[in-house]
Amino acid sequence: MTDAAFDRDHLWHPYTNVMAPGPTFLVERAEGAWITLQDGTEMIDAMSSWWCMIHGHRHPAITAAMHAQIDRLPHVMFGGLTHRPAVELGRRLVAMTPEGLDHVFYCDSGSVAVEVAMKMAVQHQIAAGNPGRTRFATPRGGYHGDTWKAMSVCDPVNGMHHLFEGALNIQYFAPRPPITLDEDWPEDDEENGIAALSRLLHEHGDQIAGLILEPMVQGAGGMRFYHPEYLRRARKLCDELGILMIFDEIATGFGRTGEMFAADLAGVTPDIMCLGKALTGGHLSFAAVMASGHVARTIGGGEPGLFMHGPTFMGNPLACAAACASLDLLADGTWRDRVGAIAQRMEAGLAPAREMPGVADVRVLGAIAVIEMDHVVSADAAHPISRETGVWLRPFGCNIYAMPPFILAPHEIDRVCAAMLRLAREL
Repeated sequence: MTDAAFDRDHLWHPYTNVMAPGPTFLVERAEGAWITLQDGTEMIDAMSSWWCMIHGHRHPAITAAMHAQIDRLPHVMFGGLTHRPAVELGRRLVAMTPEGLDHVFYCDSGSVAVEVAMKMAVQHQIAAGNPGRTRFATPRGGYHGDTWKAMSVCDPVNGMHHLFEGALNIQYFAPRPPITLDEDWPEDDEENGIAALSRLLHEHGDQIAGLILEPMVQGAGGMRFYHPEYLRRARKLCDELGILMIFDEIATGFGRTGEMFAADLAGVTPDIMCLGKALTGGHLSFAAVMASGHVARTIGGGEPGLFMHGPTFMGNPLACAAACASLDLLADGTWRDRVGAIAQRMEAGLAPAREMPGVADVRVLGAIAVIEMDHVVSADAAHPISRETGVWLRPFGCNIYAMPPFILAPHEIDRVCAAMLRLAREL
């Protein structure tokens, strides 16, 4: 049986019907912004392999750090032991995240980071004398991962997990932030969405441990960019009511929006921040949860004092070494100019889509570009076209989008735009 046949008959791919899988292409190797298929076809990875390969594939600085680390210490348990890569990464994260997030909890993936953050918020509230605060509030339109608790704060109607609604914890959903990034902020709280959020938090505040949101960019829930003032007003409400604010920066962290973190665009510091995806430059699955000293002290001063979580591969040295190398690549700040150039060129390159039939909206923020259609677009139908154009794109819902590596040359950006326009015309 060929590799392709075995894959088709036995391997379950994400969000795929295993009994009727769509086209799947065998990748032989990858380097920089390009992936090469087994038959020699080359494609720009305009998805950054689900948004994580910000420096491109097999970056020599990251792979060198991994090679050096694997010869010394590929893994050791983090319980009662520590190691230099974990300490060095912690130093970098505390220094670069919004001021006050000075405690770091390592974990395995973005979804697990959300689970950790939610557990942390509940344990904080119990330690603070609020044992009834075990639920969460979140705006509609959000996506926070595929694990059990994370699913409960994804959009219950238009999200990917409505099938499990009856089995999930009941959470509280505010309307989607209504004011987009390019609109003027209206002071009328009924119009800007803050009145609805305030009513929900005041009515159920004695049950709510935290408000969790994707700051500025609702990613897999629709690739929608909303106004930073919403986060500032939400921060005030959380402070007023003793509700922890949790930012899910798994997709937006490490430069994707044009700032290091989307929180920086709003000038807001959450109580807890989830990081993942680009943390290792996409070279290994790894994540971190940043918490304020207030959260850490409250949990530590409560009963039992221990934070009740501890993944087997927590603080994995190999992943920490990869993450340190990735963050070193961001340290000189040149990524800002590259992301700015990508944004400017994609804004111009996708402008013709605004006049195309079936296109509802075109928007760009940092290294995120979206053509929103007025109908659902098939990923299975897009994949063969991607092969023809030499640009790997995987639409979801109504969105044809790209989140490319930060290393694209101008002609590569133009090629991505042309491929997106073709999908908009043909799908």
